[in-house]
Amino acid sequence: MSRRDIPDQAGIASPALAHTQAGLADRYRLYERSVQNPEAEVDFIARRFRCLTGRRALLLREDFCGTAALSCEWVRRRADHRALAVDLDPAVLAWARARNLAALPAGERARCRLILGDVRRVRPRPADVILAMNFSYWLLRERAALLQYFRRVRTGLVRDGVFFLDAFGGYEAFRVCSEERAIEDEEGTFTYRWEQAYYNPIDGHLSCHIHFDFPDGSRLERAFSYDWRLWTLPELRELLAEAGFSRVTVYWQGWNERGEADGIFVPAEEAAADASWICYLSAQR
Repeated sequence: MSRRDIPDQAGIASPALAHTQAGLADRYRLYERSVQNPEAEVDFIARRFRCLTGRRALLLREDFCGTAALSCEWVRRRADHRALAVDLDPAVLAWARARNLAALPAGERARCRLILGDVRRVRPRPADVILAMNFSYWLLRERAALLQYFRRVRTGLVRDGVFFLDAFGGYEAFRVCSEERAIEDEEGTFTYRWEQAYYNPIDGHLSCHIHFDFPDGSRLERAFSYDWRLWTLPELRELLAEAGFSRVTVYWQGWNERGEADGIFVPAEEAAADASWICYLSAQR
């Protein structure tokens, strides 16, 4: 997916699982159902861009796009929306073309372009919005590499363009641990399991895996594996400023009366030291 997979046999079901739910499962679709909400993210991006610039965004570029779910949702919204979806992985782009783009009407499909390439080297036309979601840029583990990418993003934006990215943290992010969540929708039921398998506090190296369990007892082990650096918000803000962005804003999520995340992200300069959090950032060119 957009969070670069470790190149091994992770996520490939063994012959013994061939006729089980795990063996028949589509790992990309499971990922979308488990951790993505393109509708909510497009709402957030469109609203915040207009607040920051006073106009509507038209051209969106989705870096590390994976299945291009956000790009497809973007072109669905308005007839003048266009999207560029960039990823290094030809397999996931082929899936995106066969599944997500193919599901769009012809007019919408024509406004969404898939690009196979390195986000640090491609040079498509300048975009109003560039995205790096699902912590995808964390695969750039060296400071110089991430700074290079941020500088390239800035040059890839129009004069008043905005870069949106996300991050997670909290003291549980620095632990070896796992959590699971039951997913139940019209397509069926399964369990999503997130594993933080390794963390090195000296260099910030973080290795994580996604597994899927099914009602028939079968399991898709290491459907996705990530070899990241756990970047902190102070580091990210400093790097974005060093890359030349004029203003960086952090958007923090609120809580409802039941103590659950409410999905509403607002600008913040101070936040509680929660065990676990996810936030968005915007960086204005």
